[in-house]
Amino acid sequence: MKNLPLIAYNTRFLILPWVKMKNLASHILGQMARILPGDWQKQYHHPIYWAIPLGVAKTIRPISPTGPSRRFGGSHCQSIFGSGCAMSNKPIELTPEELKTLLERVKAAVSEEDYEIIKEMTEVLQAMSQVVDQKAASIKRLLKQLFGQKSEKKKGVLNNQDNEDKPDEPKKKPSAYTGAKKVQINLEGLKPGEFCPLCLKGKVYRKSPGIVIRIVGSPPLGGTLYEMEKLRCNLCGETFTAKPPEDIGEKKYDETATAIIALLKYGNGFPFYRLVKNASPSAKPAYAEMLKQAAQGELFHSDDTTAKVLSLMKEGETENGRKGIFTTGILSKMEDRMAVLYFTGRNHAGENIDDLLQKRLQGLSPPQLMCDALSRNIPKVLEVILSNCLTHGRRNFVDIIDAFPDECRHVIETLAKVYHNDEIAKDKSMSPQDRLTFHQAESKPLMDDLYTWFKQQLDEKRVEPNSGLGKAIAYMMKHWAPLTRFLEIPGAPLDNNICERALKKSIIHRKNSLFYKTQNGADVGDMFMSLIQTCNMAKENPFDYLVALQKNACEVAENPEKWLPWNFRHSIPSPN
Repeated sequence: MKNLPLIAYNTRFLILPWVKMKNLASHILGQMARILPGDWQKQYHHPIYWAIPLGVAKTIRPISPTGPSRRFGGSHCQSIFGSGCAMSNKPIELTPEELKTLLERVKAAVSEEDYEIIKEMTEVLQAMSQVVDQKAASIKRLLKQLFGQKSEKKKGVLNNQDNEDKPDEPKKKPSAYTGAKKVQINLEGLKPGEFCPLCLKGKVYRKSPGIVIRIVGSPPLGGTLYEMEKLRCNLCGETFTAKPPEDIGEKKYDETATAIIALLKYGNGFPFYRLVKNASPSAKPAYAEMLKQAAQGELFHSDDTTAKVLSLMKEGETENGRKGIFTTGILSKMEDRMAVLYFTGRNHAGENIDDLLQKRLQGLSPPQLMCDALSRNIPKVLEVILSNCLTHGRRNFVDIIDAFPDECRHVIETLAKVYHNDEIAKDKSMSPQDRLTFHQAESKPLMDDLYTWFKQQLDEKRVEPNSGLGKAIAYMMKHWAPLTRFLEIPGAPLDNNICERALKKSIIHRKNSLFYKTQNGADVGDMFMSLIQTCNMAKENPFDYLVALQKNACEVAENPEKWLPWNFRHSIPSPN
């Protein structure tokens, strides 16, 4: 009987290896269900409550500064028990202070024994409210994983319709079609500098052209079959064969075929299992040089996602007990350039950052590192200036907005103002120092008020620390310094969204191609994805880049620093 609370609230069981019984867990739970009600009645002097309706369980929690925020009963209770439910007629708003006052009135009106029962029931109700809120947030996260979520923007989260009337912007601007064929169409009968045909007085001048885009389909690979005519002498038997054109080359797959296959597989996740290997040797020198230059960056973004490498999966655990296999995405900002790097294997993001920084020149100041707050993302060997992702902290409030609408709205709207300030800084092309000064003037008061509000919620016991809201607030307060690094250091970003977008390319490849067979295959995939995504970041056509590396393999090996995604066009020989 003394261990009843341990059994009632603990759902874990130790099953010894030699115990084999079909449906053992169901037998245990069934036996508990038969015995527990009697023991519970003896211990707590009231029946056990196996279930509490959602509308009743999610009832009591601390209020926001603007007023009460939870109700008893309501339409959900009515839908469960029907219109005759006593709790369905009128929702009851209760704050913790009101509940305390109610218990004092009950204590004066009933016996001591009845009061203790009512008090315990109230405490159970509060505990169940917290559990339901946490489970609701967990289910919401599960639904996101299963069905996805279009956006976490304030408009979608808060059901804000302020921007409904604004027309949707095109998904892609004309400048995004870097590989498109351009056709110049001139006005018939009118040239720049001529008199206006309408007013006959002014002269026309050239403006930005109007753009019309037409997308056509074509196979990713095309082939040409050359049939060389053969003639044979009917007397001596000699055969004469036509010579193939000199410009068709000797290789079955030319540079463009290899480039498009690599681009489709490692850039778009197409499950090609027969990759032409000619592109790999020519790309290695450029990739090694890009790693070297990326290590000198002043700002790094990093994050992890899971991966599958069959050879590593067969090996099982490592000596330190690690089973996981990961793909780390690292973005290195070097002045006006950005390198995107991928590393697949046993290492976490922090360990891959350590390995990359080993190539860093001596004497350089510690770089900035933006990542989420997981300890495995932080390098252990070399020093960095750590910033944490503000979006991760915000996401904790997005997940629980249904349970705590007023408080979450307050946090999300405050952070929206901070992001709006950052957009203003980008639109005005502020320097890092000017951006810092602007954020300190406009965003720091907002963040200071938010921190004060967080502290007030906990100090004044307006929120239960173990509730979903309490944990979200605790996360923000625990990591407040790295979350607000953009208020201290020039150029520090607000979030790690750019790295998460880069990792989506690896996730697309994982979903389509499923796995790498060997570690070498993963290394080749990392190399191609790094080069392709760095081209995209530099607004260069990755197809042109991969073709150029193969056609100029000797020059790439001799001077790889001239054949990087952001400068390779200057090194391509002219057609003449």
